[in-house]
Amino acid sequence: MKAHSLALLLLGVALGLPLTLLAARGLQSRSGVVEVHARVAETGGWTPETLSAVAGKPLRLRLISDDVVHGFAIGQGQAAPLDVEPGRPVETTLTFSRPGRYVFFCTRWCGPNHWRMRGTIEVSGPEVSPEPASAPLYLTLGLDLDAPHPADLPPAERPSASRGAQVSQSMPATVLPSGNLRSESPAQVWRRLREAPETAAMTDQELWDLVAYTWRSATTTEALVEGRALYASNCAACHGEGGAGDGVMAPSMPAPAGMEIGHAAGSPANFRDSQRMLGASSAILQGKILRGGMGTGMPYWGPIFTEAQTWALVDYLWSRSMDYEEVR
Repeated sequence: MKAHSLALLLLGVALGLPLTLLAARGLQSRSGVVEVHARVAETGGWTPETLSAVAGKPLRLRLISDDVVHGFAIGQGQAAPLDVEPGRPVETTLTFSRPGRYVFFCTRWCGPNHWRMRGTIEVSGPEVSPEPASAPLYLTLGLDLDAPHPADLPPAERPSASRGAQVSQSMPATVLPSGNLRSESPAQVWRRLREAPETAAMTDQELWDLVAYTWRSATTTEALVEGRALYASNCAACHGEGGAGDGVMAPSMPAPAGMEIGHAAGSPANFRDSQRMLGASSAILQGKILRGGMGTGMPYWGPIFTEAQTWALVDYLWSRSMDYEEVR
């Protein structure tokens, strides 16, 4: 009799547990809170990875990490990312003013495929006039992002903006590069300077230093600070803190034999490689950031960064191949 009672008790527990879970989920659904679980990309990423919302109405989320620390942020948003630690669910409320497709992503390097941890929020609502958007510069210029673009005569040493500032003092103002240089590469500007009669007495390195000074003068300290922060959070794990392509995640992406780094699947690009970097333009670098490197493992950041952030990041990347340290 006791054994029979015990069996009934165990059966009741077995049946009751799923019912309890279902009831909890029902309460969760009625409360309007959506649970989103995070796992490293290799074991699932975000679940669910597609959410729905209505413009002007709050979307309440309960973020849960099932393994390691993850971060949660909305692409091109202003809100600070949320850390989601195992065993510590985080609740947040999002309200979107316009219908559209928004990307959420992980901000913590949680594994080799961290960049794959992205999901979408489909926001419905009354149709509104789309905000005007211009095509990326690389498309406007018709640039091939995948074509090699080496500098034909790279500098013997890293160009220095501080030395270039000194060189500029003895240069006629009409010879100094000016205007919007985003469509030109440093190598193109160097070639133009080399061919100018006024620079005949100058060494090749002096002209490279002058190019570095020109590129540094075209940005601001604020943009470089922002670019450095973006780089540290999103790029350094692969490309390395100094930009040499030696980040902690780099060993998991060995380059195939005979393949050129930066144009083939494998090792992250080395931003300190003068020959490869100085032959590129800012438009090409921004295009790579927006679109990603096809077949290289380089993720696309178009839905994640604002346009201003992409240019700030480009400005910072130049400081890896040209020395800005002495310039204030």
